[in-house]
Amino acid sequence: MDQSISIKKEPLNRKGAFLYVSKHHAFGTDGLLLAHFANAKHKDSYVDLGTGCGIIPYVLLRDNRVDKAIGVDISEEAIFLAQKTAEERGLSHRFKAIKGDIKELPAEIGFGCHNLVTCNPPYFANGTGIKNPDGTEAVARHEVDCSLDDVLSAAFRLLNTSGRFCMCHRPDRLSEILSKMSAHKLEPKRIQLVCQRYSLPPFLVLVEGKKCSKTGLTVMPTLSLTESVDEMLKIYGDYKEGYNLY
Repeated sequence: MDQSISIKKEPLNRKGAFLYVSKHHAFGTDGLLLAHFANAKHKDSYVDLGTGCGIIPYVLLRDNRVDKAIGVDISEEAIFLAQKTAEERGLSHRFKAIKGDIKELPAEIGFGCHNLVTCNPPYFANGTGIKNPDGTEAVARHEVDCSLDDVLSAAFRLLNTSGRFCMCHRPDRLSEILSKMSAHKLEPKRIQLVCQRYSLPPFLVLVEGKKCSKTGLTVMPTLSLTESVDEMLKIYGDYKEGYNLY
């Protein structure tokens, strides 16, 4: 890894929780929303695919919603950041960062044995959108190294029967997402749209699928970042600046 990379600590609350981020591996609202939507249970055996700096696992660990977590990413830089956070926060016994390709997952992760898998995948199908000239940014935003099918196939392999897969994505791909989840035997069970304001179209969809489950989809109320104040306070905790929390 390039040792000249600039990294910094990003606080996750006012009690000392933090994680390391870089230009290429930071986080935004999507990761915080997905961590909340996943509705993790403390006993869950949990894996995050394309973990980046580890934002989703570290939020779940921060809130004690999972006891342990595994983060997988193809980027050496991402794994370095996630591991450094674990080491400096004394969480190496609870969080394990593993370098690996979603298409060829390392056997050490374990197959068919996890209750929960999350993923904030690349949103743009290969050949669509304006591709970032920065290769690392392009991989994060476009299906260069992994497609939606690759993500769903990996999640299926990792989960036990009735295990849950949760991801966030673009609403304009929802029809494709639901169809492909069913094809990969990750039956869609719950979706929630997210908008800036209720008067504007949604910019994000959160989707949960259950492995080898029967059909039956719950559509949750749309979430507004600016108007669903009570819910957003729960999601952000004391991380979000601009909310009067005390």
